[in-house]
Amino acid sequence: MKNIFLIIVSLFLLTSCEKEIDLDLDDQSGNIVIEANVTNQPGPYQVKINKSVAFTEKNMYPVVSNALVVLSDNTGQTETLTHIGQGIYQTTTFTAVPGRTYTLKISAEGKEYTATSTMPQPVLLEDLQQDSFMVAGELSYTLLPIFTDPDSLGNRYLFSYRVNNSKKIYEAFSDNVNNGLLNQRPLLLPNDDEDGETEKTKVGDTIYVEMQCIDTNVFTYFSALLQIIDGGGPGGGITPSNPPSNISNGALGYFSAHTVSKRSYVIQ
Repeated sequence: MKNIFLIIVSLFLLTSCEKEIDLDLDDQSGNIVIEANVTNQPGPYQVKINKSVAFTEKNMYPVVSNALVVLSDNTGQTETLTHIGQGIYQTTTFTAVPGRTYTLKISAEGKEYTATSTMPQPVLLEDLQQDSFMVAGELSYTLLPIFTDPDSLGNRYLFSYRVNNSKKIYEAFSDNVNNGLLNQRPLLLPNDDEDGETEKTKVGDTIYVEMQCIDTNVFTYFSALLQIIDGGGPGGGITPSNPPSNISNGALGYFSAHTVSKRSYVIQ
């Protein structure tokens, strides 16, 4: 597998009535790639900017170090980020809370890029429950995130989780089939280590889980990973060739304002 992350999208997503997404996997080498996150956790927040390479090339991504990056919200708060090296721009005093809409503006290499993202209200990850099943005569495990979806339709979630210190796995959930109810969709834990990037789950392993409440555009971006077989992200990010970005002017990547809730679990 070319990308440095194993990306798994929940099987429930296949039946969630989301609109089919068409992907154009033409060579987009040289495009700006932006990965930006603002959360309800204390900052600083970071924006990473680099250049894409051909789909068939190795994951060596040139950084963009001379951009002007400005972050603002709908209450009038604004800050120009500082470049701290390796294409990473960082806030100093910016604060973020649920319910606000955040705007990212970037000037780089003669072009302007803009993105907005509204941070949803938080949903608490209350607990994790283990289950198991047999695959080809071997025991495999799942973890059920315990949380209650709000009554209003349209909540979207991104889970990132890892076994011990292995690479992260991602799953995207919507509430189209579970609106207002206790979650019933499990996280599928790795049951093999053939790709060399993850390890097979076994008794005693610690699973670290992060649940993000994300907006619809960010959900659409991550859902598109379902249709990408190979891809890659610069320096450990998630920027496949060209899912539908919420950033203007042809930039690749995403800007996400989201809430975070974390838990860990030791496999019994």
